[in-house]
Amino acid sequence: MDSSDASSVVDSAQAIREGETLDTAKLKTYLASVLTDGSGEISIAQFRKGHSNLTYLIDVGQRELVLRRPPFGAAIKSAHDMGREYSILSALDELYDKAPKPIHYCEDAEVIGAPFYLMERVSGVILRGNRPPRGLEISAETMRGIALAAVDNLATLHGLPARAGGLADLGRPKGYVERQVHGWTKRYFDAKTDEVPQVEHAAAWLAENMPGDCATPALIHGDYKYDNLVLDADDLTRIVSVLDWEMATVGDPLMDLGTSLGYWLDPDDPPAHKLLPFGPTLLPGNPSRREVIERYAEKSGCEVGDALFYYVYGLFKIIVIAQQIYKRFVLGHTKDPRFGAMIIGVKTIGDTAARALERDRIDGLG
Repeated sequence: MDSSDASSVVDSAQAIREGETLDTAKLKTYLASVLTDGSGEISIAQFRKGHSNLTYLIDVGQRELVLRRPPFGAAIKSAHDMGREYSILSALDELYDKAPKPIHYCEDAEVIGAPFYLMERVSGVILRGNRPPRGLEISAETMRGIALAAVDNLATLHGLPARAGGLADLGRPKGYVERQVHGWTKRYFDAKTDEVPQVEHAAAWLAENMPGDCATPALIHGDYKYDNLVLDADDLTRIVSVLDWEMATVGDPLMDLGTSLGYWLDPDDPPAHKLLPFGPTLLPGNPSRREVIERYAEKSGCEVGDALFYYVYGLFKIIVIAQQIYKRFVLGHTKDPRFGAMIIGVKTIGDTAARALERDRIDGLG
């Protein structure tokens, strides 16, 4: 199958993961009471690829919805605030056509053990891991089109009116960079399980090399990468939706770009780092990290100074997310075997950050 025929690899849900304590009977009763415009039997399946908030497919008759709730055992309230995420989607509803439409918010934790919300299901292809979905071949030309669309869309997102409507009270742009560096550093040490000197060195370097506040704050996604983009199955170079708004806020757009750069693998990266399932950025057609920066600057009109800082920040943020997930596994809050390997990722990305700092650059270009 080539990139012109991707309909059979549209992202799909599976049976609920074994061992999860989701009370489906209670949930179905609740859904039947609030979905007044839906009728028919309710079925529930799970999108099992994510590592953070849990996501389920709700079939109600001929209607498909998506339910999002915090992971079991999570105690990181600011990163899993369903009410906040629902409010962001509500505010974006008339501003940004690639944000899923919010449907309903439930703050009653008694229903499934945590607050949750419902949103529209947007069908399409999601590129997870370092290879395309099985059975799908993507030409270099199409891959480049996808990559440039992703970068251009990030610039578009950062150009939205960040203080419009329901976004007016979102985030505190002043001091954003400093809060992020200190906040993620604290989260790392709160979740620390192993001694990884490279990670602590990166944290110290970030604290000592912070740029000033951005002159033009923007709405930022916080986790913008390939597997949070839904692509049109009929034209993979067209983004139809952007998912996972749990980290969205108003702040420095270059910090958002840095997060994306942290997930962007380059051919010059160490072999172990290139094995991380960050997305298919190594496939022919993808621009390098340096080219991503240049394209973003061109489309956004924002000069990207201190690129090394934003890249190392992106790596460090990913490290902390992986460390937090691994800590949940260590404490027994999740039995997902994928999470037991997260410490390997922490150490590998730590090595990459140390290498970038030693070479004083973000890629292998001169």
